[in-house]
Amino acid sequence: MNEVFGELGIGWQMVGGEIQTRGTDVFEDSIQKAKTALLENGRPTAESKLREAIANLSRRPEPDITGAIQHSMAALECVARDVCRQPSRTLGDLLQKEGQKLGIPKPLNEAVEKAWGYASEMGRHVREGRTPERAEAELIVGMCATISTYLCQKVF
Repeated sequence: MNEVFGELGIGWQMVGGEIQTRGTDVFEDSIQKAKTALLENGRPTAESKLREAIANLSRRPEPDITGAIQHSMAALECVARDVCRQPSRTLGDLLQKEGQKLGIPKPLNEAVEKAWGYASEMGRHVREGRTPERAEAELIVGMCATISTYLCQKVF
């Protein structure tokens, strides 16, 4: 079924008996690597948040774009909190005050902080008439997946 979807340019795929959104090969690879790294490193909560982000993108007839942004950033925040052993601090706070523990080199840490700010503004503090596009959500989900994988590899 997935081969037919791909050949026809259909943006869906069958995963574990469920129809889910299908992104580019790079996007799909980053999501799968992150899910594997999170589970292998004992972070099932973060992995479940990443799965929820994909489920939000897969909603029909309309995807839940803000939900995808929220859940993917929650996955990254969960990993960062665990790495820093600071369960109640926000990702933004951890990036500013615990940057060395996270191991994200400068100025990349600033890019992650800006993505956190974007996700906060567009995913949680939603305003009428201002909705992020799907491509933006995929960017944030992909970034969060990749950075989560990086943190798992860097710390353990």
